[in-house]
Amino acid sequence: MSTQPQGDIGLIGLAVMGQNLVLNAADHGFTVVAYNRTVSKVDDFLANEAKGKSIIGAHSIEELVKNLKRPRRIILLVKAGKPVDLFIDQLLPYLEKDDIIIDGGNSHYPDTNRRYEELKAKGINFVGSGVSGGEDGARYGPSLMPGGAEEAWPHIKEIFQSISAKSEGEPCCDWVGPAGAGHYVKMVHNGIEYGDMQLICEAYDIMKRVGNFSDSEIAEVFEKWNTGVLDSFLIEITRDILKKNDDDGIPIVEKILDTAGQKGTGKWTAMNALDLGMPVTLIGEAVFGRALSALKSERTRASTILGGPKADASVISDKKKFVDDLEQALYASKIISYAQGFMLIREAGKTYGWKLNNPAIALMWRGGCIIRSVFLGEITKAYREEPELENLLFNQFFSEAITKAQAGWRSTVALAVTQGIPTPAFSTALAFYDGYRSERLPANLLQAQRDYFGAHTFKVLPKYASEKYPEGQDVHVNWTGHGGNVSASTYQA
Repeated sequence: MSTQPQGDIGLIGLAVMGQNLVLNAADHGFTVVAYNRTVSKVDDFLANEAKGKSIIGAHSIEELVKNLKRPRRIILLVKAGKPVDLFIDQLLPYLEKDDIIIDGGNSHYPDTNRRYEELKAKGINFVGSGVSGGEDGARYGPSLMPGGAEEAWPHIKEIFQSISAKSEGEPCCDWVGPAGAGHYVKMVHNGIEYGDMQLICEAYDIMKRVGNFSDSEIAEVFEKWNTGVLDSFLIEITRDILKKNDDDGIPIVEKILDTAGQKGTGKWTAMNALDLGMPVTLIGEAVFGRALSALKSERTRASTILGGPKADASVISDKKKFVDDLEQALYASKIISYAQGFMLIREAGKTYGWKLNNPAIALMWRGGCIIRSVFLGEITKAYREEPELENLLFNQFFSEAITKAQAGWRSTVALAVTQGIPTPAFSTALAFYDGYRSERLPANLLQAQRDYFGAHTFKVLPKYASEKYPEGQDVHVNWTGHGGNVSASTYQA
């Protein structure tokens, strides 16, 4: 006599994140069926961490599927790319209409779009879910960003919201939108993470090179900042990193080679911003900052060849003001980074035809994830008050905050420039702000240049519209007197 399936959800991939997510779900009263390609890992897991918990081990894909209640819900936590497709192919022979496959890895959203369409045609509901928070988040409450087949949401909502982090009692998980929207939002999250980390590193660099602060003194500054508007996970861990000394008393951070790695999500965000024509400058500079750091041998040579100012601590007469200005620069730049991130999400919604849940996105990032901070509570509030908010900077809280921070922000950037300290993220944030608040930019001259050398045309200002220059129409001028009157076709790349 066959027994009824007991599993509420299945999970494939028992690396650290997978194991912790399984344990998290079991702690919340769900029965999880666990499978791993290397089957010995399943047995080891059951004999140790999973012992005595509501976790069933499966030694094959077929066994995994047979142990699951309908509609079957299966999370893939495997390496992005080909492995996801291979496991989907292995699952399909055993699945039935309306079963649900969830990709919880860091997949690129175009791959999720493709899988969503392919599986929809087969009657399978596909969900691409961002998962953030690292191994600790996976174990005790991650930020979850599901998107894809909306029909799947009622069947996974209770599980996802139970195991997710909570912020003021609310789960850091809600439905994001269709197709690859969940993974898209996770991509932007990671891009913002790049920006936050770069900004923090620039603040550290200024304190070290201009302020001549020790690592322990900088740790104290970060400790203080973590009690105010900058209260966040990344500020907190930066404090802890700077306090950690090696056995010889030297801070471990001082022993680390200054070349940064990257896995690609920041680059994807910057490339997508270029594709959509959105000026997401801070994330772009954060990606380029990592690329510049990787040129270590060239930078070492350049340091002996290229001249420039040497940082001089004597320029700081008031250390408290110096630190306070730096805090405001970090806060204002962070506001710009998030404003740019939400500009990109808004444009993606328009371009891809996704109805996106902006208040929920901000709430999902409020807890459980790497960019979690007090600051995100205000973003959630702003989008709840005005879901179609055109720009975060138009919200009263953020416009007032950035106005208040401006003097310290400008002072910090000016100090860094005169002292020869590179601050690409601080500087580009300020340049964007000044550009965004400029009613008129010098793009009129740029359009004239384009029309001069390539007959690329331009439009006139409404007040100068005439029969010669009709309003809203593309116009070409024969600038030299001996050029032609034929213009090039007008298009946006």
